[in-house]
Amino acid sequence: MNVRQFAAVSLSAAILFGGSFTSASAKGGADEKGYKETYGTSQITRQDMKDMINQHGDDKFTVPSFDASTIKNVESATKTDENGNKIKMDVWDTWPLQNADGTVAEYKGYHIVFGLAGDPKNPNDTFIYMFYKKAGDDSIDAWKNAGRVFDDEDKNKANDKYLKGQVEEWSGSALFTDDGEIRLFYTNRGDFDESKELFGRQTLTTAQVNVSEKGDKDLQVDGIEDHKSIFNGGDGKTYENVEKAFEDRNFNNNHTFRDPHYIEDKGRKYLVFEANTGTEYGYSGEDNLYNRAYYGKSMKFFRDELKNLQNSPKKATAELANGAMGIIEINDDYTFKKEKKPLLVSNTVTDEIERPNIFKKDGKFYLFTSTRGSKMTIDGIDDEDIYMLGYVSNSLDGPFKPMNKTGIVLHQDLDPNDITWTYAHYVIPQEESDKFVVTSYMTNRGYFADHKSTFAPSFLLDIKNKKSSVVKDGTLEQGQITYDGQ
Repeated sequence: MNVRQFAAVSLSAAILFGGSFTSASAKGGADEKGYKETYGTSQITRQDMKDMINQHGDDKFTVPSFDASTIKNVESATKTDENGNKIKMDVWDTWPLQNADGTVAEYKGYHIVFGLAGDPKNPNDTFIYMFYKKAGDDSIDAWKNAGRVFDDEDKNKANDKYLKGQVEEWSGSALFTDDGEIRLFYTNRGDFDESKELFGRQTLTTAQVNVSEKGDKDLQVDGIEDHKSIFNGGDGKTYENVEKAFEDRNFNNNHTFRDPHYIEDKGRKYLVFEANTGTEYGYSGEDNLYNRAYYGKSMKFFRDELKNLQNSPKKATAELANGAMGIIEINDDYTFKKEKKPLLVSNTVTDEIERPNIFKKDGKFYLFTSTRGSKMTIDGIDDEDIYMLGYVSNSLDGPFKPMNKTGIVLHQDLDPNDITWTYAHYVIPQEESDKFVVTSYMTNRGYFADHKSTFAPSFLLDIKNKKSSVVKDGTLEQGQITYDGQ
């Protein structure tokens, strides 16, 4: 038993049986009260998540229900396999081409979204495609498919050691630059092969996507340039890197390092991304359970909740849980500049707070993340619960405070076998409206022969400071990304 393990076990006994214990591991003077260390970050607390359960069923936060009989596949989402067979693809995580302020960009009269798509029968077929339509036409049938953004050989042409090992492309964001270029940020997912010491490395990556008009109705991808890795965790002190995550070959550790989202502030460029806390920012392990900062303000709640965790089948998962919304500053040429401390952490709650989406509106920064009940360690939240959580700050550096008291913005409790099941909700600010458009995808991939994962109906969201609500009768078209107030 090492020092940290001894300290944690002894501290556990002290807390539960009324004794007192001081541990160097427990940040100086831990006793029956545990210890409290925020590391200068904002927290998704266990108390907030418990309180959030009482907000289930509130129409303000409930994802609208949709008529399954009206749902269409993205008809243009097809590809031809190596044998010449036409395959109807699933389309799941998508993100629009956006201006630096988060509003939807218009490219030569078109709107563009990038999205993950692939063969429903092959879960490893996960690559980025470009879809587009004429601005102003909101029908799902208007979306055309320009095909894969990257050729198979693009990863080798870049002369980048991380790109050479890429096996899949995961989600990110896209910027329409002041120079009129399309800059894509995405996640390079490497191979997982324990015999070769490969553990699915996730790397924040970028490329310029060259696009042109073909005739007067179509766009085409003309290739990419400046394709390069940006960051994958550094030395592991601020954000967990893949080497640290699997140093003990514990594959129950849900390592995340993905979904880069671009934002500018005061003339500087940043990427916000999903990650896990590093060794100097509240790393995973049993000591995690004794940090009161992860529970909330109430001492009684801390003691009661810790006691429950000690006897819970979720204890081991809670020890490992150290999700984070990370941030790095990047240079003007989109290379790594410096790490910054996590904006938000979910230690003991979940390892997975996905698809960060951040923008500035009316002087405040709004940060959203998607997460699943199946990954949480909170009694009363189950595998069918899906959330989008929201946080607001007066500064990009935080602190970020939960919206709607607990962080709940959207909730859905639906059987994943229902074709109207949705996930990966994404809030888009609008240029000429105080309403916000929420997009997502619908239908789990590969579940049905005829129904593919597809653009879900979008819907409207009201946001006022730290409060939000789903707009009544605010359902829009499948895949709609803009709203003109009508």
